Amino acid sequence: QVQLVESGGGLVQPGGSLRLSCAASGSIFSIASMGWYRQAPGKQRELVAVITSIGSTNYADSVKGRFTISRDNAKNTVYLQMNSLKPEDTAVYYCNADGRSSFIHSFAVWGQGTQVTVSS
Repeated sequence: QVQLVESGGGLVQPGGSLRLSCAASGSIFSIASMGWYRQAPGKQRELVAVITSIGSTNYADSVKGRFTISRDNAKNTVYLQMNSLKPEDTAVYYCNADGRSSFIHSFAVWGQGTQVTVSS
């Protein structure tokens, strides 16, 4: 089994910054991609940013230029640096990882979520 543990959420004022971390542990052979999604009350879960094992990234238009995703492959950890935060960034942020636990077994897992609240 593979588990994801997120940290770094909290309350921040508009214009502020937060850094989220997500560490994967367990039976990991390789991780193809790691990403961050978010879900605001009454809305569907949406992609925020994703990064592949070779560092290719993709961002939602709403966060481009403000958020930066990065990854430490040696630690199986992904980060999300969030700057210039807006009230509309308020949501539960979920980490996601997909990869292989062996040559024949794959996995796709979610973290438990971490609350980010942007408010004055």
